[in-house]
Amino acid sequence: MTNWSLEKILSSVHNDIERRLAAVRETFAHPTTKGDASEQVWLELFQRYLPRRYQAERAHVVDSNGVFSDQIDVVIFDRQYSPFIFDFESQKIVAAESVYAVFEAKQTATAVYVAAAQDKVQSVRRLHRTSLPIPHAGGTYPPKPVPPILGGLLTFESDWNPPLGESLRAALDGGYGERRLDIGCIAAHGVFSCDTSGCSTAIAKPKAAIAFLLELIARLQESATVPMIDVRAYAKWLVS
Repeated sequence: MTNWSLEKILSSVHNDIERRLAAVRETFAHPTTKGDASEQVWLELFQRYLPRRYQAERAHVVDSNGVFSDQIDVVIFDRQYSPFIFDFESQKIVAAESVYAVFEAKQTATAVYVAAAQDKVQSVRRLHRTSLPIPHAGGTYPPKPVPPILGGLLTFESDWNPPLGESLRAALDGGYGERRLDIGCIAAHGVFSCDTSGCSTAIAKPKAAIAFLLELIARLQESATVPMIDVRAYAKWLVS
């Protein structure tokens, strides 16, 4: 009989994330340094545990019309079928068609940070995405509809009391359409979830980070594969 415990394994993943986020908050005094360190904790979680078809980076997103998003703390994008647009000295730019999800990462949840996350998500969702017919042995499949891009907020703590109460819900309900936050994690307290009818779920979970990770993977699975990108649409920006 094995002595392994799945409960303990999953708990250890959450405990590591919560401990590292707490250490960032206690150790770093400079707000920018603290913010960068918090982002890195979440990025490393995704880079380590998401399936290999996905990649997570801090990046800008660009479309074939040359429109750029804001800088996004965490972009989860396809690396199996989509090219990088630019990758140099830690500055990454990815094609809009490759994006599955985008997140703002902060130390704490506040109304200001929720609104900032909504703005960041909107800056990505408003971008144009191409989709080409897909060739196969018997001909071609029609272009795949572009999937919705997930958006959310990742924090360690919440400035509200209770952390997942009506104040959080009211702030989340302020974003709709392209500004909606679909899912998020307040690692010390729980997770939240929204849909087109509103933000009806904010659940206190003792192991919020791992609960969020598993829910995110499930939602990425539902998104299936990104559309076939029209690479030539980007090539039009080449000049002699």
